[in-house]
Amino acid sequence: MSGKERLTVGFAITGSFCTYEKIKEVLRILMKQNLHVIPIFSEEARGLDTRFGKAEDFVKEVREITSEQGICTIPQAEPIGPFGFLDILVIAPCTGNTLAKLCSGITDTPVLMAAKAHLRNEKPLLISVSTNDAMGMNFKNIGALYNMKHVYFVPFGQDDWTKKPNSLISHVELIPQSIQAALHGKQLQPVLRAYQ
Repeated sequence: MSGKERLTVGFAITGSFCTYEKIKEVLRILMKQNLHVIPIFSEEARGLDTRFGKAEDFVKEVREITSEQGICTIPQAEPIGPFGFLDILVIAPCTGNTLAKLCSGITDTPVLMAAKAHLRNEKPLLISVSTNDAMGMNFKNIGALYNMKHVYFVPFGQDDWTKKPNSLISHVELIPQSIQAALHGKQLQPVLRAYQ
């Protein structure tokens, strides 16, 4: 990135808590690439304690990694539209709930408001799917979003096809490569990649 202006990445986090350890690793990689990363927290990511850890600890660690307090409310997310300060917005992890609402144009969370505001500027939105109903109730929403202008996906696969045949999770380690592809108007291929 030497000689170029520093890119600003919005990194929106929703409530697929099982992916959080990997998400923190991705954030560390993005910071090493000298990207300006602004976290955007859903209410669930910011407020729900689960068997995977305490929300307060997770938020604190993300803030330490990015050196940013982040966006936590709908009013804080709305200026992304008029000020256009993001080069790309990543939703990782993106739950089935967020997928469905995004596909339906619902903006009742900070993450969804950020997506709506960002897409207004015709800049890339990158989705990292993580949902147990991806090949069930949300299959149609993935298809619709995949065909939308300026929307890209981190390659994904079935993470446990024997116990959770409808579940899909993105290969989060491909988020940095997916960002670079999306910034050039390209979908990183292949999209469908098996888990070993």
